[in-house]
Amino acid sequence: MLPALFISHGSPMLALEPGASGPALARLAATLPRPRAIVVASAHWESDELLIGNGAHPATWHDFGGFPPALYAVQYPAPGAPNLAFEIQTLFGEAGLPARLDSQRPFDHGAWVPLSLMYPQADIPVLQVSLPSRGGPALQTRIGRALTGLREQGVLLIGSGSITHNLGELDWRAGPDVIQPWAGAFRDWVVEKLAANDEDALHDYRRQAPFAERNHPSDEHLLPLFFARGAGTVFSVEHSGFTFGSLGMDIYRFD
Repeated sequence: MLPALFISHGSPMLALEPGASGPALARLAATLPRPRAIVVASAHWESDELLIGNGAHPATWHDFGGFPPALYAVQYPAPGAPNLAFEIQTLFGEAGLPARLDSQRPFDHGAWVPLSLMYPQADIPVLQVSLPSRGGPALQTRIGRALTGLREQGVLLIGSGSITHNLGELDWRAGPDVIQPWAGAFRDWVVEKLAANDEDALHDYRRQAPFAERNHPSDEHLLPLFFARGAGTVFSVEHSGFTFGSLGMDIYRFD
């Protein structure tokens, strides 16, 4: 059975400058059974309602600005998974989570950047589900749980966000050994609660976790963690680290 994964996707430049995360993602992909399809809940597809991408050939969306031309030349031409999208819509409906199909949604960089490092041949069907971010952590947990059974059917479930994400406090000159104490404290609290399976504390992280608002001025980059956790139970850390002093690059696995 495939796990569910939470991937901190970092800067879009990860696609060209993979640092320590790229090899970690490649090693992880090499150890997993080859998926028949991949479902990604990305921090970069926020929505009011729950949506499912069902395009047959989604485009690669360079949904950012100010980066080198080489990054805009990167394409990830994986096929979509329209039949799986209909199946997921049914699963959501059975879980009391009405969802609508979206045939026009391209792959945002929360999907294609990590996948380009895991499965660079882009030959596995991929679809995205949206992030109804106003529903908070509890809704994302429900969404992930509704899809748990797909793991037994060869579908890899990925929540793509960031364990810490305050772009206003990044130190662009900091090396990988520099970790701001407030970022490390938040990351350690989350890992402790995940290991203890303390769902109540995790759902209430904005009040209980140290420096929560400083690490996440808004929710969207942590919410994919709850999607992945909802789809699995046994927690483990696949990779940990920081870039720019406070941008967490952790990768978590839920079996």
